[in-house]
Amino acid sequence: MQSSLVSNLEPAIPIESETPRNGRSPLQRLMESDGLHAVFQPLVDLRNGSVYGHEALIRGPVDGPLHMPLALFECAASESVLMEFELRCVDVILREWLSARLPGNLFVNLSADALVRASATVLPRMLASSGVDPRKLVIELTENERATDPQSLIRVVDAMGPTGVRLALDDFGDGHSNLRRWAELKPRFVKLDKFLTRNVTGNRENFEMVRAVVALSEAFGTQLVAEGIETGDDLRTLRDLGVAIGQGYFLGRPARTPPAVLPRDAADVLADRRLVVLPMPGQLARPGILRNLVLVKAPAVEPGTTNEEVAAIFQAQPELHALAVVHHGKPVALVNRREFTDHFARLYFREVHGRKACISHANRTPRVIDLDDDVSELMGILTSDDQRYLSEGFVVAEQGKYLGLGTGEQLVRAVTETRIEAARHANPLTFLPGNIPISLHIERLLSSGIDFVAGYADLNDFKPFNDHYGYWRGDEVIRTVARLLVANCDACQDFVGHVGGDDFIVLFQGDDWEARCRRVIDEFASQAIGLYDEADRLAGGIRAEDRHGTMRFFPCATLCIGAVHIAPGTCRTVEDVATEAARAKHGAKTAASGLAVYEADGHRIEAAGAAC
Repeated sequence: MQSSLVSNLEPAIPIESETPRNGRSPLQRLMESDGLHAVFQPLVDLRNGSVYGHEALIRGPVDGPLHMPLALFECAASESVLMEFELRCVDVILREWLSARLPGNLFVNLSADALVRASATVLPRMLASSGVDPRKLVIELTENERATDPQSLIRVVDAMGPTGVRLALDDFGDGHSNLRRWAELKPRFVKLDKFLTRNVTGNRENFEMVRAVVALSEAFGTQLVAEGIETGDDLRTLRDLGVAIGQGYFLGRPARTPPAVLPRDAADVLADRRLVVLPMPGQLARPGILRNLVLVKAPAVEPGTTNEEVAAIFQAQPELHALAVVHHGKPVALVNRREFTDHFARLYFREVHGRKACISHANRTPRVIDLDDDVSELMGILTSDDQRYLSEGFVVAEQGKYLGLGTGEQLVRAVTETRIEAARHANPLTFLPGNIPISLHIERLLSSGIDFVAGYADLNDFKPFNDHYGYWRGDEVIRTVARLLVANCDACQDFVGHVGGDDFIVLFQGDDWEARCRRVIDEFASQAIGLYDEADRLAGGIRAEDRHGTMRFFPCATLCIGAVHIAPGTCRTVEDVATEAARAKHGAKTAASGLAVYEADGHRIEAAGAAC
C-alpha cells in the first residue's frame, strides 16, 4: 500500500491540495511517513455490559505538537488538505483495526463531504485492501460543517445500506445535528453529545432532554449512544432511561490496545440492576406553564394618549376591562375601566382633564406576568394584600414585550387548574411525589424483575393532635415526617412518595432499608414531642375526643412503618403492591418498635413487642 492515500484516488474523485510543491509541511510528512496512528475507545452495551465496539481516534507523534486530533485537523484545514487528511486517517484506522483484532464494531469519523466523495470507489477499495468486514464498519457523520450537497449525501447514505456499512449521526445536541438530518438520513445510531449526558443525574433539564430523545429514538428505530459518561451515577441513569450504548472515560479511555473487559467500577454499576429514582416533573415550578393562559387581546395605548382618546376606546369596545399603557413595547401602566369611567363621569372632568395624558390617571405599578414565569407568580396575585389585581386584572408579556391582558376570572381558573394537575404529581404540602409518580415507579420496579421493599409509613394518634392543636401544627408534623424520610433515604435508589394526609410510601432498593426505617422512627419520636405544648409534653400526651366523641387521653404521636419485601413474581400490579404495603402498615400498629416486616405472601418476619 502506498504511503499517501491521495495517490490511491481514482481520477473520478480528485482531491486538490494547495500545499506548496517546493516543500512538505509537517502534516504532509506525517501522512507520508506513517507518522499517524489510531487509538480505540470502547463503546459498551448498557443492557448487558458487553463491549459493543470501538470508536477510532487519530493521533500524531506522542511528544509532538500534532499529537491530538484538534491540532491535526486545524493544521489540515489551514493547508487546505482536510479531505485528503480525513481519508488518510480512515486508511490508517482500517489497517490498525484489523491488526488489533478488537471485538465488535468499528466507529470511524468522517465529514459529510468526505463521505460523498469517497463512497463510490475510495472507501470500498480501502475496505477491500484492509480486509475489514463492511458489516463491522459504522461511519460517524461529523456535523462541524454542513454537507455541500445535502441531496447527494442522502443518496450516498441510501446506497450504503446494501453494502452493510452503517451510519451514525455524531454529537446530537451540540447545536449542529438536528431532527431534520435525523429524519432524512435515517441513521442506525445517534450519538448524544456530552453536553446532554454529562451530569444527567443532577441536571433536570438535561435529564428531560435525554428522556425526550430516547422517545424519538424509539419512534425512529434508532439506537442511542451516550458520549461523555464519566460517573457511575450518570451511567446508571442513562441505562435506566433506555439508552442502549455508552461511551466515556468511566467505561474506558482511548488506547492503542484497549482492555478486553470493563473497568471494575463500571462493571459493578452495570451488574447492579437497581433502578435510579427518576426526577419527577415539577408541575408547579415548570417555566412556560403560563403559555396555556387565555389572553384578552386588548389594544395598548402610549403614555401620551389623552383621556378623551381612552374614553373613545372604552366606548367602542365595551368588553374591555382595562387598557395597558405601553412605552417602546413594554407595559408601564394600566387603566382600569371602572375607575376611569368613574373619574370621567365627574363634573368638569372632561373639560379639565380630557386633553391630558392618560398616564396621570393610570395605575403605574401594574402586575406584569411573563409567559415564561412559573405559576407561583399567579398564586402571588391571589395571596397579595392588594386585591385590586383581581378586579382590574394583570398585564401579560413575553420577554418584557406586551402581549395582552388577563382577568381575575382567568387568573383563578388558571391557578385552580394548574394546582389540580400538579396535585396529581406532587403533594402540595410536602412537594413529594404523589399517587401518579408512585404508581409509575412501582411499575418500573415490577418490570425490572428486581427485589425491593415497600415501606408504608403512618402516624399513630395524629388525628387527636390535629383536632387539638389545629391544622397548621398538624401540617408541621406531616412535614417533619417528610423531611426525616427524605433525609434518611438514598436519593439515587430509594423513592419517597406522599400518598396523602399522614400516609407515606417508601420504595427501598438498598440492603440497609431496615436500619433506615428504624432511624426515621427514632428521630421522629425525638422531634415530634417538641410540637406539643410544655404541659402536654410533661403529661406525655393530650386529652381529646376519640372517633366516637369520648374524651380520653392520647399519648404523643409516634411513627409506624410496615415494610413488605416484594420478591420477583410475587406481585403483578401496582394494586398488589399497595395492598401488601397496607397490610404491613396495619401490622406495624401493634409493633412496639414501630416497624413490622412481611413477605409479599403475608408471612410476618418481624414484629417486636406490644402496641406502639
